Amino acid sequence: MNGIIKQVCIDHIYGGIVIGTLKAFWAGLDWSVPINILISVLPALICITFHEFSHGFVAYKLGDTTAKDSGRLTLNPIKHIDVMGLAMMVIFKFGWAKPVPIDMRNFKNPKSGMAVTALAGPLSNIILAAFAFLIFGLFYTPLINAGEAGHIVLILLQITAKLSCALAVFNVIPIPPLDGAKVLFSLLPEKQYYSILKYERYGFIVLLVIVSLDLITPFISTATESLFNALSGIAQWAYTLTT
Repeated sequence: MNGIIKQVCIDHIYGGIVIGTLKAFWAGLDWSVPINILISVLPALICITFHEFSHGFVAYKLGDTTAKDSGRLTLNPIKHIDVMGLAMMVIFKFGWAKPVPIDMRNFKNPKSGMAVTALAGPLSNIILAAFAFLIFGLFYTPLINAGEAGHIVLILLQITAKLSCALAVFNVIPIPPLDGAKVLFSLLPEKQYYSILKYERYGFIVLLVIVSLDLITPFISTATESLFNALSGIAQWAYTLTT
C-alpha cells in the first residue's frame, strides 16, 4: 500500500511539474508573430476566395457549370490559392488567385456572359469591403472594450476592407487576364473579340513587367484610397445606429 501511495505521489508531483512547465512555456510564447501572420494572410485569403467564388457563382447562374464541376464553386480558400498572387496581396496589397475555370461557350451570349462574369469579381470585393465596414461600425464599441482580441478583430476588418478595395481596383485595369480587359473586350466587334482572346495568355507577362516596373502602383494606391474612404462612411453610419 505504501508503495502505491508513494507512486501516486511521484506521479502527482511529476504531473505538476509537467503542467507547470507547459504553463510557463505557454506564457512565455511570443504571440506577436502568429498574430501578425494571421492579420496579414487571413484578410488576403478572404478577399481572393470571395472574388473567385463570385466569378464561378455568376458563371453557374448564367449556364456554365465548369467551376462547379471542377470543385471551384466553393468558399474553401485552399481551392483558390495562387502562392505568388497571395504573396503579392500580403506584401504589395494587390494580387490574384488561381483563376476559376470558365467556358464561355456555355453562355447563351458568350461575350456578354463573359463580361458579366468578369465584372462579378471586382463588384464582389466592393460588396465585401462594404460588409467589413458595416460589421466594424456595428460592433465597434463592444470590440474596442474587449481588450486585445477585440482590437485584433477590428484590425482584421480594416485590412479586409482595404485589401478588398485594392483587389477591386487592380482587377478593373484593362490588361489581360484581368477582369477589366474582359469587360472592355466585350465591346469589340465579334471578329476582333475572338482574335484578341488568342493573345490573352501573353497579357500576364505584360502585367508582371508593368507591376515590377512600378508603373501602375501609384494609380492603384490612389484609386484604392479613394474607394476605401468612400466606403468607410458605412462604418460611421453603422456606428451611429448603436449610439
